[in-house]
Amino acid sequence: MLLPASQYVGASAFAWPAALFLWGPGSRTDLHRHHCVQLVMALDGTLRFRQRPRQRWTRCAAVLVRPDAWHEVNARETDVLIAFVDPESELGVALVARTGSDVAPIPPATVAEWRTQLGEPTSLTGVRVEPWVTGTLLHDRRPSSIDHRVKRVLRELPNRLAEAEAVSLNAIAASVRLSPSRFLHLFTASVGVPLRPYVLWLRLQCGARELAGGKSVAEAAYAAGFSDAAHFTRTFRRMIGATPRQVLRRGFAARDFHLKG
Repeated sequence: MLLPASQYVGASAFAWPAALFLWGPGSRTDLHRHHCVQLVMALDGTLRFRQRPRQRWTRCAAVLVRPDAWHEVNARETDVLIAFVDPESELGVALVARTGSDVAPIPPATVAEWRTQLGEPTSLTGVRVEPWVTGTLLHDRRPSSIDHRVKRVLRELPNRLAEAEAVSLNAIAASVRLSPSRFLHLFTASVGVPLRPYVLWLRLQCGARELAGGKSVAEAAYAAGFSDAAHFTRTFRRMIGATPRQVLRRGFAARDFHLKG
């Protein structure tokens, strides 16, 4: 389901609950794996992927990678849209259901349909990405309403990230006068992802925003609630397969990288 306000990150990134969509110049990655579902789509032309060293490359227009699956992608010849999605989220489950393989190409007809929906690559913005996510990737989901207590927490969470205790399940549940178990059930049913991974993704997005604004890795880590710069970088690499600096250097983050509440 759609949150009260989706979160846009400048012109070349779009933050979704427990996910981050980026688009910009393609590049080549080393063989790696990460704990998120990943979709890599060439906005025009094709890309290549493989699952182990010296394996023959497979050429396609888009590839879907399941959590913790080894993969290497070469997309130097085109601009790409990349989605990093938590596997426990509603969107992550929907993407994984599209394939029975760890790493698999998306059918050409599907990619053609997606490109039509997204429109001209050079002018792509979150305004066009969001309806594609909700109307196509989450087409079969069952809409659910958001409890007013969960709405309150969603508004307040971004301002609590720097304090570990403030975003604990016990503290958040107490703030809306619910038991931890009741609040966790309510939150997961409303948002489509459990509280803990939701907070982690908020922190990753916040840290990336701070870096794009010129802050050091240490400053970004502190603002996002990580214990130190190494913790921030390690978590980012585990979830996304690259360090924060590597993602920003690829040109995905726009100059006005920000999150709207």
